[in-house]
Amino acid sequence: MNAGRYGDGEDPGIPTLGSFTGRQLRGMCAVAGLSGADADTYAGVLAECLGPVAARPLDLPPPDRTFLSDDHTPVEFSLSFQPGAAPSLRLLTEPGCGADSLARNGAVGLETVRTMARRWDFATDALDAVQDLFLPPSPQGPLALWCALELRPGGVPKVKVYLNPAASGPERAAGTVREALRRLGHRWAYAVLPEADGYPFLALDLGDWEEPRVKVYLRHDGLTAARAGRLSRMERGPGPAALEEFFRTAAGRGAGTTRLSRRPGLTCHSFTDTGADRPSGFTLHIPVRDYAAHDGEALSRAVRLLRRHGVDTDALTRSTGVLTARRPEDGVGLIAYLALAHQQDRPPRVTAYLSSEAYAVRPPAEGVPRRPQTVG
Repeated sequence: MNAGRYGDGEDPGIPTLGSFTGRQLRGMCAVAGLSGADADTYAGVLAECLGPVAARPLDLPPPDRTFLSDDHTPVEFSLSFQPGAAPSLRLLTEPGCGADSLARNGAVGLETVRTMARRWDFATDALDAVQDLFLPPSPQGPLALWCALELRPGGVPKVKVYLNPAASGPERAAGTVREALRRLGHRWAYAVLPEADGYPFLALDLGDWEEPRVKVYLRHDGLTAARAGRLSRMERGPGPAALEEFFRTAAGRGAGTTRLSRRPGLTCHSFTDTGADRPSGFTLHIPVRDYAAHDGEALSRAVRLLRRHGVDTDALTRSTGVLTARRPEDGVGLIAYLALAHQQDRPPRVTAYLSSEAYAVRPPAEGVPRRPQTVG
C-alpha cells in the first residue's frame, strides 16, 4: 500500500474502502461546487451502494477482481465540463462487488437500483423490459450491473445503469443489443450503428432525466484518428476534423495513421426519440492511461482539451489533489479516460474519468523520473 494515498488529518490507521472513497467523494463534491450537506448525503449513498465491502480494511485485497477499475476498486469518479458552468460530478459503483457469483452480483445490483427507485420515486420500466437479456440465471462476462449517479444539488442524483450485452455469451452480444433496442422502442437504432469489434456496455437512464437515453457502447480495436472521425451517426453531429483533433490530443498521436494498439477506443451512441432513425448523442472515449507515460502527461492533455473548448481547468487540477497525495508523475491511471461528448442541440462536453486508486497505483512508464514512495 502506498503511504502517499492518505490525506492530511486522517487517522494513520488502516482506512476502510468506505471511509477512503467516502473522503474522496466529499472532496470531489467540493470541487464540483456541491454543499457540505449534499456531500454528506452522497457519501452515505456511496456507503449503501458498497454494502458490506464498505467496512473492508484496505490492507486486505480487493473484494473481487472487478472490471470497473484497473486496481479493482469498485468506485470511479468523473467530471464533465462545459463552458460557463460548474463541472458535473458522476459516481460509478458496482453494488454487487464482493458477491460469491456473477449472478448474485447482478441480483444485489438490481435490488440496490430498486431501493433507489423507491427512495427517490422513479420508475424502472426500461430496466424491467430488458432484465432477462442482461441478467440471465448464469451470466457470463466481466460485469453484471454497474450503477452511475450524476450528483446534483439537493441530494437527489440522476441514476443510470450499465449492463453487459455479453451476459449470455460474447457471440450473442450483438443480438442482445438489437433485441434490447427493439423492446425499448428504438426499432431502427441497431441498423445505424457503425461497425465495431464488440459491445462492452448498454446503459439506461432511469428517473429524472429531461430526455432519458439508451446508450450503446462499441469497442473499436486498433482505432485511428481518421477512423474515429467517421464513427458518429448523429444527423447534426461532430465533424471528422473535430473528432480527429480530439483523438490526437487525448491519445498523444501526432500522425493520423497511428493506431490505438493497446486498450481500444470506445464510442457511445445515445438514443432518445423512438421515432428518430438517428442517435441524438455521440461520445468518443480514449483510454489515455495506456497512451501516456504518467498522469502528468495525461493531465496536460486534458488541460489542453479543456482550454480548447473554453473551459476553466482549475476544477480538474484540484480534483487530482483531492483523490491522491502523490505527484502525477509518480503513476499512470489516475486519469483513466478522456471523452468528448456531443448531444443534440447542446454544446460539446469534455469528460475526465478519474480512478480512486484505493488499492494500487500503476507505476509510470519505464525511464520516467519518480520520487521514492514508502511502502507499508
